[in-house]
Amino acid sequence: MSEKIKILYVDDEPDNLVGFKASLRLDYQVLTAINTQQALSCLNNHQDIKVVFCDQRMPNVTGVEFFEEIRISHPLPVRILITAYTDVESIINAINKGNIFRYVKKPWLESEIIAAIDEANKFYIANSMLFIKNEELQRAYNELNKFAYSVSHDIRAPLSGILGAINFAREIDDVEEMKEMMYLMEKSLKKLDTYIISMHDYYSLQRGELKIADVDFNKLMDELKAIYTVLSKTNNVEFNVTINQNEVFRSDEVPIRLIFNNLLSNAFKYLDKTRDNRSVDVTVEVQKGIATLHVKDTGVGILGSHIGEIFNLFYRANSQEAGSGFGLYNVKSALLKLNGQIEVNSVMHQGTTFKVTIPSI
Repeated sequence: MSEKIKILYVDDEPDNLVGFKASLRLDYQVLTAINTQQALSCLNNHQDIKVVFCDQRMPNVTGVEFFEEIRISHPLPVRILITAYTDVESIINAINKGNIFRYVKKPWLESEIIAAIDEANKFYIANSMLFIKNEELQRAYNELNKFAYSVSHDIRAPLSGILGAINFAREIDDVEEMKEMMYLMEKSLKKLDTYIISMHDYYSLQRGELKIADVDFNKLMDELKAIYTVLSKTNNVEFNVTINQNEVFRSDEVPIRLIFNNLLSNAFKYLDKTRDNRSVDVTVEVQKGIATLHVKDTGVGILGSHIGEIFNLFYRANSQEAGSGFGLYNVKSALLKLNGQIEVNSVMHQGTTFKVTIPSI
């Protein structure tokens, strides 16, 4: 059985409220308000109200004026004006100011009210879908703007560095200086390669479907350790991995690998180079169908005011190393696909810990 349509009726005459509710209560969920203050309270407490009926002649404020107010604060409920006064000026004001859907005359007929509710509900559904699509379109447009800026900045910057090094190298005869230019070009190319890989991960997450299989965290971390052990040795960082998995865990390994890779990459990238004892610790605990992952570092840390922003697309919280701005956004996108959660605890100049929880599927 479908849920009853929720309706609000506003009228300063109690008898009208009782009669309206009595006539429609079996087929609809009817809320009533004797003044506009009560009506606003109802709208605030019941976000799923679909249709609002209001009498035109109310004390202190007209129905048109009330609708003019709520069309800004509560744009989705469909507005229907009820009044015995059918002069042209009232109708024009109702349409232009209150942006009403329909105009019903007193005394109203039950059949007329039911027909109005049916039409209003269809309009509400269509308008709600359009509202959601507009929000999605606005988010996509904002991301496109950020993407266009990022492409122009993050791709052109390393290319400009390479071109500058090439032009400079043409005038160099010294072998050592030439090696230095080659090193700078290599650094720029690696930066560009990292950006392209991150961009590929981003689009894979947006478009890809989950491929569920058994996930062996010991095997997964063995593959990643082969990469990051080299970084730990070359940067004099203690790298520890502890896995405790004694049960089957099912999920998509690709986004899980992406999560680990991005968190580990950041842990090594933003290490505090002034510290003597530097470390990156990874723990994985699989218990009762939940995988809990911790990635802890002794890095430079993240300012508390930045923590709420670090998962936004193209956001960079630290200028110590140049990042693509995709990494943690991709982590968040991957966790959304896996129905997972992430928490961050960070202290400046002491380190950062990311806690990730992912349910088995």
